Amino acid sequence: MEKLNTQNVRVRIAPSPTGLVHIGNLRTILYNFLFAKHYKGNFLIRIEDTDQTRKVPGAVENLLKVLEWANISGDEGPYLTKDGKVKEKGDFGPYTQSQRLDIYQQHIQDLLDKNKAYYCFCSKERLETLREDQVKNKLAPKYDNLCRDLSKDEVQTLLKQGAPHVIRFRMPENKDVICDDLIRGEIIFNTKNLDDYVLMKADNFPTYHFANIVDDHLMKITQVMRGDEWIASTPKHVLLYEAFGWQMPQFAHLPQLLNKQRKKLSKRDGDSSVSDFVESGYLKEALLNFIALLGWNAGTEQEVYTFDELINQFSLDNVHKAGAVFDVDKLDWINGIYIRESSEAKFLELAKPYLEKAELLTFSDNKIVINETGESIKPTELNRILALEKSRIKKLSDLPEAIGFMLSNNLGYPAENLIWKKSDKEQTKVNLKLLLQYFQDLKDESFNSEKIEVDLKALIQQNNLDTGSILWPLRYALSGRDKSPGPFELASALGKDKTLARIQKALDFLS
Repeated sequence: MEKLNTQNVRVRIAPSPTGLVHIGNLRTILYNFLFAKHYKGNFLIRIEDTDQTRKVPGAVENLLKVLEWANISGDEGPYLTKDGKVKEKGDFGPYTQSQRLDIYQQHIQDLLDKNKAYYCFCSKERLETLREDQVKNKLAPKYDNLCRDLSKDEVQTLLKQGAPHVIRFRMPENKDVICDDLIRGEIIFNTKNLDDYVLMKADNFPTYHFANIVDDHLMKITQVMRGDEWIASTPKHVLLYEAFGWQMPQFAHLPQLLNKQRKKLSKRDGDSSVSDFVESGYLKEALLNFIALLGWNAGTEQEVYTFDELINQFSLDNVHKAGAVFDVDKLDWINGIYIRESSEAKFLELAKPYLEKAELLTFSDNKIVINETGESIKPTELNRILALEKSRIKKLSDLPEAIGFMLSNNLGYPAENLIWKKSDKEQTKVNLKLLLQYFQDLKDESFNSEKIEVDLKALIQQNNLDTGSILWPLRYALSGRDKSPGPFELASALGKDKTLARIQKALDFLS
């Protein structure tokens, strides 16, 4: 396997502005960035917009916003100004291909002069018919080289007539093409399976294959890291470098992302846009940590990394060849770790947009208002409520559903749900009255989960009661749910007044 070149590392991402940034895109971006920073090199952003028909307005801005969110900044290329405008920086621009058309024209002429490329005047209709016939005859679809041997005079005549044309690469015949991949080792292709592919389209825009080679050379790219779906295109690129007489960058093809059935990841399986994951309440640190592990590990048992640790430990030596399974359960697990490790103040800030979007709370500069009741709630009180679910939720979007009952005064539920399976209605009423009296007598300064737990366990023992016959109706009275945090924590988070009010309401339901 080729030795890694770590001198003056320059890598790039070159997305097409055809939509939102998906998880697979972000994984490629992240690996390039980690690689560049590990070797103290440069990370470039280049926009490959030569297919103007697929260009989506706002796609470049979305890309740059995602990078900004992820704290991934380009050393060169486009960036967003504070007022949301796209500008460029760096000495090798322009970094947007549609602004480099004159550069491609110069280089396509070089290939024509060297007889490494040729004009093709075949109509779209002829090519479609050719392809249909090849498919019908179970042949690999490829160009039949009809225009490959046109004379110079024939070409000039057709050009003077303004005949529509493309420019194709003159593929060497029956030649082995060797690519030394930094992840997969030596890969050998033969040109008999390749056709004379198009370099320059009829609209005078270059194809991806041509423009990306010219740009990578002129921008001094040292390593090209991309998804393994590009392996089949690599011999075309190798031959193009040879045709120009240029030194190639090193190639590294990253493993495919798979679902749990080990099929190619689709949107249904989790290949959604990064924005979808952010809106679902996945923390930046958790999402980047998880994505880094989709095809790489440091060779240790470690699974939770800071961003600096990822930079320090990232190496292509530990990137897998086999496809990486996207396991949302693992993402949830990692996200839960980051949520639990967040400070009380940070967790409140993270929770705010989700609680506001669900219309549970309104946050202003100096107060927090419960929308249903119009009551104000102190940050300390809200923090107590949030703490109940901090260790339970998987993502921030789970919060409104998880704590909504804590902010409501209307817990409607069937009275029979209050009755423990080993108890009855009358005993439940007696036990709720016992609880009401206990909480009325409990001093405000002692109103905490630890004190409540000790006292209630003693009360159960002293009165020779079944534990469930006390704790079940208490928990249900306070939450109105079959599944919720424990009754001691619920009472402590609600506070004395709301705890008493909910127990009294439960008694009223049973009357």
